[in-house]
Formats: sequence, structure tokens, C-alpha cells
Amino acid sequence: MQVSQLALDFRQEFGRDIVIDMYCYRRYGHNEGDEPAFTQPDLYAKIDKHPSVAQLYKRELLEGGTLSEDDAASLETEFDLRLEMALDNVKALEKEKAGKQARFTESTAVFQPEYTSTSEPTAITEKTLKTIVDGLTRVRHDFNVQPKIKRIVIEHQRKVFEAGGPYQWHYAETLAFGSLLLEGIPVRLSGQDSSRGTFSTRHAVLYDAKTGKPYVPLMHLAEKQARICVYNSLLSEAAVLGFDYGYSLDYPDMLCLWEAQFGDFANGAQTIIDQFIVSAESKWQRPSGIVLLLPHGYEGQGPEHSSARLERFLQACAEDNIQVCNLTTSAQYFHLLRRQMKRNFIKPLIIMTPKSLLRADFASSPAEEFTSGRFEEILGSPKVGPAEKMERVILCSGKVYYDLLNYRVEKKIDNAAIIRIEQLYPLAETKLKAMMKSFPKMARLVWCQEESQNMGAWGFIEPRLREMFKREIAYAGRNASASPAVGALTVHKREQACLVAEAFSV
Repeated sequence: MQVSQLALDFRQEFGRDIVIDMYCYRRYGHNEGDEPAFTQPDLYAKIDKHPSVAQLYKRELLEGGTLSEDDAASLETEFDLRLEMALDNVKALEKEKAGKQARFTESTAVFQPEYTSTSEPTAITEKTLKTIVDGLTRVRHDFNVQPKIKRIVIEHQRKVFEAGGPYQWHYAETLAFGSLLLEGIPVRLSGQDSSRGTFSTRHAVLYDAKTGKPYVPLMHLAEKQARICVYNSLLSEAAVLGFDYGYSLDYPDMLCLWEAQFGDFANGAQTIIDQFIVSAESKWQRPSGIVLLLPHGYEGQGPEHSSARLERFLQACAEDNIQVCNLTTSAQYFHLLRRQMKRNFIKPLIIMTPKSLLRADFASSPAEEFTSGRFEEILGSPKVGPAEKMERVILCSGKVYYDLLNYRVEKKIDNAAIIRIEQLYPLAETKLKAMMKSFPKMARLVWCQEESQNMGAWGFIEPRLREMFKREIAYAGRNASASPAVGALTVHKREQACLVAEAFSV
């Protein structure tokens, strides 16, 4: 302790590094249940003969005349007595706690209500929508907006608002952030190139064309609003996600998000995910509301930019520990983010965010879907005929829904329904059963996914669907593979076309 204090004082006084060169040994080996002589017999024969630190110190004090033999014996007796008293005190406290059943007294445990899909309303008023858009499209007079940013971001946002939509993915995200800020709920987002967005769609931070100074429109919505912080982080996923996870524990009333540049990059943070995010509430009663945004979807970009490893998150699902979603519309994303902060419990939220859908009009939503409605765990598709005439029900999640929809239209198929599972876990089984009741009991049930058969949601969803509906579930998707995706765009397109067609024929 003295040496450590001296080292710190030296560093603070002189601003120089200092090294403590400490010689030490383990008298009892790696732990007191170990027998170090098994592997180091010669060393531990010497250690057994070597006096302990207490004995050496006692000898020094006696030789220096600081203590007498009686003094030393008295101190040893006093110290033993203090240890015994401390042990007795601990035993008495344990007995008292056992009687009161106060298992977690003085701990940091947090006990939450049971999981439910309900929440306070997540829709916003038209007035709130206008306030957000006014703030987004208003910049300081001394801020030099880049001409292209002015056209594709600021002017575009105003036009979309005046037209009543449709709002694309990141515009919907901005509305969710803005509405929370106006309600006094702070937002923190960090990730690789998150301020602009990996696909140049977010533009949460603008930069002065002459000075390069940053400007965050979401910080200028109203005089009284919460703070938003958007950070471009380093390419060290374990470090950054670990930091943000800690942030989510200390600030549960903040919407805390971590975004991977591509969903695959979560691989680098697997330790944080497995050791903490999916299991900390079960192990230590430490809940977190952190949100992971993981770009996911098969676009022919190769094995390193396709899969956020949805199967890994689903494999870790149990006891309502996390929420795993794969969404198809921007309004769903909006309501899901707001729902995260509108309940009396918190759970980590894993979102398979899109890539090609970010700018797709068919995945965008009109204004009325933000000023009304809520997040829906299960969604249907446009009807093609009476429910009782459906011979096939295709269930899916995420981007592949639009491929299935387009194929059904192109081939003029009128006997197949499509159901989107937007939240894979916790699975809204009651709602799914209710939706399926309108279809014939003999209708063919098919699960369609883009991912390989040994990946994606198939391994998780198939046994649950089979148990729920008491029949076999057909599979339409890529074959099992070691790699998440192929590396050639032409092969990808051929596979994608085959799995979509298979969904209507298998």
C-alpha cells in the first residue's frame, strides 16, 4: 500500500511513468485447494521452509527493539480474537437474513414485472410530428449547409412532411428519437460511422461546408428537450459494446443504442453479448435496455456483409431475457424504438436492421402510421382472396417478405397467404394462433428465409410452429452451409429466386 501510494504521488508530482517491480510468490499455489508440489516440487519444498511474511516482519520488529516477545504474543492473540469476532458476526447476519428471506439485501439486484407486449401509447400527435420536422429543417443562419445535404436531407425532409409521407427508414428513426427527446428521454447512439450512417442515410450530424464544425439538428427541436449524443466509434466492437452496455445499466431511463457497421461485426463483441447482455438478468438480476442495431439481409454482398447471425441470438433466448426483431416497415421501427422506453420493465432489444430497405418506398410508411397504431409483433399481407380459400400459408421474417409478395403478384397466385413475424422472440403465440384460425386446417404451412438452413430463424421457429399447429412445417430457403453467404452476386441471385419460388411449391 505504501509503495502504491508513493508511485501515484510520484506520477502526479512529476508527470512521469513509474514501474513497481514486486517480488512475490504464492504460498499455497494457484488456490488453496490446489497442490502446487505436483508440478513444482523443488520450488514448493523451498517455500515450505521459507518463513511467512508475518514471521519475517515479527523478527524484524523484535530485532529492532520495537516489540518484545510479550507484545508480539499479545498482538497475535488480539488479531485472532478480532478475526473470530468478525466470523461470528457474519454467521449471525447470515442467520438473520435466512430468517427474513432477504436474499438480495444490499445487492444491486433489480426485480422486474413479467414481460408483456403491452406498453403506453407509442403514436405521436401531428403537432409533435411538425415540431420535429421544423427542428430538423431549420439550421442556424451562420451554418453553411453543403448543397447536396441541403437538397437530399433538409429539403427532402420538408417535402416528405408536406406530402404526408412516405417516411423512409432513417427518417422514421429520427422521428422516434425526436419524439423521445421532446418527452425528456435522452438518446445515445454509438457505432461505426453512425453519425452519417453506414449507407449514408441517417445524417444525424451535419458539418459546416466551410469550417467543418458539426451541427446536430435533433438538439434544436425545442427549448426544453433531452440530450442526444451520436458517436462514431472505433473498430473495436467488444470494447465499445461493453462500454455502452455499462452505460445502459447506469442510465436505464436513456435510450442507449449500439450499431454495428454490418451485423456480422457483432462477432467481435460476442463475449459481451453472451456474458452480459443475454444472461446478466438471470445471473445477477441486472437488467439492461440496450438496443443493438445490426444490418442484416442477403443482398449478394458476400459472407462478411450479409448475416448478423440471427440464429445465435435466437439460440440464447429463454426466460424472456431479450427481444429479437426483424422488421419490414419504417413505422414498425418507429413504434418499436418508442415502445422500448414506454414500459415498466426493460429488456435488451436486438434488431436486424435492413440495408436495401433503407431507401425502399415499399418499406416506407405514411404519416398516419406514426400518428396512430402501435408496434405489431405479427403482420399479414394484402389479401388475394377469401381466407378459407387459402391452400398455403407462408411464414417469414424480414426482407424476404417483399420478394415473396412480388413473386405472388407476378405469378398471379391467389391461394397463398403470407404472414410476417416481426418479433421472433418473445414470440406472440396467441396472436399468431388467432391469425391462423381464419385459414383452413389443411393449408400447407411453409417457413421461408434467406439464410442457410442451419442459420437464420429456422432452427428456432420450426419446433415452436410444429408444437403450436400440430403439423409438419415445410422449409423454403438456402441449403445448409458453412459460410453465411456465397461470394458471387450471380449465384446469390439464382439462390434467392429458387428459394422464393420454392416457398410457393414445396
